[in-house]
Amino acid sequence: MSRRIMRLKEVMHVCGLGRSSIYNYIAAGKFPKSRPLGGGIVGWDSIEVGRWVDAILDGRDWKPLEPKSDQQK
Repeated sequence: MSRRIMRLKEVMHVCGLGRSSIYNYIAAGKFPKSRPLGGGIVGWDSIEVGRWVDAILDGRDWKPLEPKSDQQK
C-alpha cells in the first residue's frame, strides 16, 4: 500500500467507525491524529491508519509511532 492522505469519509469506511468514535479515540490517544492540510481541511496518513487496523485485527493495542526528530541520523 502506498502512503497517501485519507479524508474522514475513507477513514470511516476503512475502520468501520463513525465520526464521533474516531474523534473520541483520538482524544484518548487510541487512534492516529489527523493532520492539517490547509483551509480547515484535515487528513490522515494511510500508513498510520493501516497500522491501527492491523493492531485491532491482531488483538493488540495500537501505539502511535514516535515522531521523527531532525537530529536523528
